[in-house]
Amino acid sequence: MAPQGDTAKAVKATKVGTVVKAAMNKTVTVKVDRLVQHRSYKKIVRRSNKLLVHDERGEAGIGDVVRIVECRPLSKQKHWRLLEIVSKAK
Repeated sequence: MAPQGDTAKAVKATKVGTVVKAAMNKTVTVKVDRLVQHRSYKKIVRRSNKLLVHDERGEAGIGDVVRIVECRPLSKQKHWRLLEIVSKAK
């Protein structure tokens, strides 16, 4: 058991990615890239994930770079929330 009065909260994961789809209401699809080293060849390769993100105000558009934060499950696949728009698309 945790000691009484311990108010430490878990740090929520944040990621930065690019909006690739904004066709749904209050939801955008964000592509998050990361660089990893290949196990055997030791070359740096780019890996990416597509995440469904809750956008309450519908302000993110295709091509925007956004910062997202992990949250409670909002639907079957939506577990991330839009924190801020880092830069708008040109």
